[in-house]
Amino acid sequence: MPAFCFLFCVCENFNICYYQLPYYFMVITLIILVLSAVFFMSGKVRSDLVALCALISLLIFQILTPEEALSGFSNSVVIMMVGLFVVGGAIFQTGLAKMISSKILKLAGKSELRLFLLVMLVTSAIGAFVSNTGTVALMLPIVVSLAVSAGMNPSRLLMPLAFASSMGGMMTLIGTPPNLVIQNALTSAGFEPLSFFSFLPVGLICVTIGTLVLMPLTKWFLSKKGKIQEVNASGKSLNQLVKEYGLSSNLFRLRADTSSLLVGKTIIDLDVRRKYGLNILEVRRGDISQNRFLKTITQKLAEPDTVMQEQDVLYVTGEVESVERFAEDYLLEMLDGHTTEEAAKANNSLDFYDIGIAEIVLMPSSNLANRTVKDADLRGKFNVNVLGIRRKKEYILQDLGNEKMHSGDVLLVQGTWQDIARLSKEDADWVVLGQPLNEAAKVTLDYKAPVAAAIMVLMVVMMVFDFIPVAPVTAVMIAGVLMVITGCFRNVEAAYKTINWETIVLFAGMLPMSLALEKTGASEYISNSLVTGLGSYGPIVLMAGIYFTTSLMTMFISNTVTAVLMAPIALQSALQIGVSPVPFLFAVTVAASMCFASPFSTPPNALVMPAGQYTFMDYIKVGLPLQVIMGIVMVFALPLLFKASPQPSPWEREYRYSCLLISYNTNLAPSPTERVGERL
Repeated sequence: MPAFCFLFCVCENFNICYYQLPYYFMVITLIILVLSAVFFMSGKVRSDLVALCALISLLIFQILTPEEALSGFSNSVVIMMVGLFVVGGAIFQTGLAKMISSKILKLAGKSELRLFLLVMLVTSAIGAFVSNTGTVALMLPIVVSLAVSAGMNPSRLLMPLAFASSMGGMMTLIGTPPNLVIQNALTSAGFEPLSFFSFLPVGLICVTIGTLVLMPLTKWFLSKKGKIQEVNASGKSLNQLVKEYGLSSNLFRLRADTSSLLVGKTIIDLDVRRKYGLNILEVRRGDISQNRFLKTITQKLAEPDTVMQEQDVLYVTGEVESVERFAEDYLLEMLDGHTTEEAAKANNSLDFYDIGIAEIVLMPSSNLANRTVKDADLRGKFNVNVLGIRRKKEYILQDLGNEKMHSGDVLLVQGTWQDIARLSKEDADWVVLGQPLNEAAKVTLDYKAPVAAAIMVLMVVMMVFDFIPVAPVTAVMIAGVLMVITGCFRNVEAAYKTINWETIVLFAGMLPMSLALEKTGASEYISNSLVTGLGSYGPIVLMAGIYFTTSLMTMFISNTVTAVLMAPIALQSALQIGVSPVPFLFAVTVAASMCFASPFSTPPNALVMPAGQYTFMDYIKVGLPLQVIMGIVMVFALPLLFKASPQPSPWEREYRYSCLLISYNTNLAPSPTERVGERL
């Protein structure tokens, strides 16, 4: 960051002395803050890099000690955010969020009004516990498909979807990072911490106002937007492949009971291909020793040495008569009766956990051309099965072992996701279509959804009820670890990938900026300016000034960063005029989160922009009126909601303010004023 380096060089050349300029630290801190804001607004440099450069600048100018500068990375709020990313990732990975939202949204039917209301309510409810970005990523395809089926323009629903995800974050303590910021500001100042649902009344008002305002605005400005155009994907989905090759049409599921004659036998002992003309694709095995609620499911390829166990489920392809004869000979139970899985499942879908499917196309120069599938031995070399061959418009699914392959043939292969991905790295005879590992990441572990739901409920209970002696950060950490231990992720690496490290570093890097503002007296100076300018008009006017200042900053800077910067200013402003800081801090978090007038103010706004074919003016037409109305309502509602908050006496107010300053200056370097005093 050349600007920060330039700032350091200028100050060194002028040889500024601490004793000559008592406000040296405050000026430098404000300059660093302004430069950071400029880079945040430009968007040309990653936000986490900007935060780190600002942090280093504070260290270079000795405004903060190394311990103070790194304190953000050990802050309980930062640790909680890491845990929440893991918990939210598990909710998605297990398909729990999609399962709940899909069932609820089906209630809308084809009514536009009901569909609109359910989109707002369901999205805000999910957003109360999951990040707004993740909520939109989950709900976007569901909302588009429902809108199309209802004959409704999806553009009318996608912008409300993004806004509702932010409104829902106001309902709980963990809904959005700014809520955690004001919680940290209150506890640092010696006030009682907010409860988990202290935010619920504010969140309900946000959702209510948002719903009432968006219903007419979206109908006026978004109903005539262009329709969604389908984009060709780089690869076919798993369900598309299943349907295209008709895998379910000749697939049967057989279970080995206690009395089954194949228990203890290997696949090669059964020799089902020669005896019955059948293929055993895979063996699906459940851990019966565990509690049913904590059941795990393992998929295994049908390897020759695979030993059959009780309760194993065999996935077999072939003619129904042969399958029935095989089941009778070995006392196997046909799970779906004497029908295929296609007849048993209305959606024609298969479950993919450890094992997946993918297409590979043979190149013109492929060495496999004119060789049979059996001679190619893809099973022995790459541990994958060939399930079908697509040759132009013809699909070959029977007697594949003796089928000769031609250049240009598309093979449907089955194997573990790692083995399928290995095909693209270890041979030049074919090209793997799509991205298998990315497709694997999309596969949800549906059988783990009850486990994820129980852990999420446990986390909420620990955070809500005060009689449970567990701190919120501890509850989140416990939930995150339990999600990994119980198998809600494929592996630990998958859990780490759910963490947005850019957000974590940004937050941890900017937290010490708040400390620097307090330590140098910059926040006191700004709050004094606000109080001097607006305090004489009463607390309502002062709160309005803080609210709309925060709202304006959020249009250009991350809501988390804005909350970190404005929280200490709002706190000190309230203390100076002798009122409770709670509504002032709530004004900061609401204003920071309720920013709708720009597609770049929040990630959800940007996510729906291409899908809804929105322009910047669409956000101005719909989002700006909502943002202004929300601010006016909150300025008057917040003092009413928190009027019961204990008002500190002048003595108590002075004491708390002193404690706040002491907490920031304990074991810290002397402030500029103290240095001047020492010199005198």
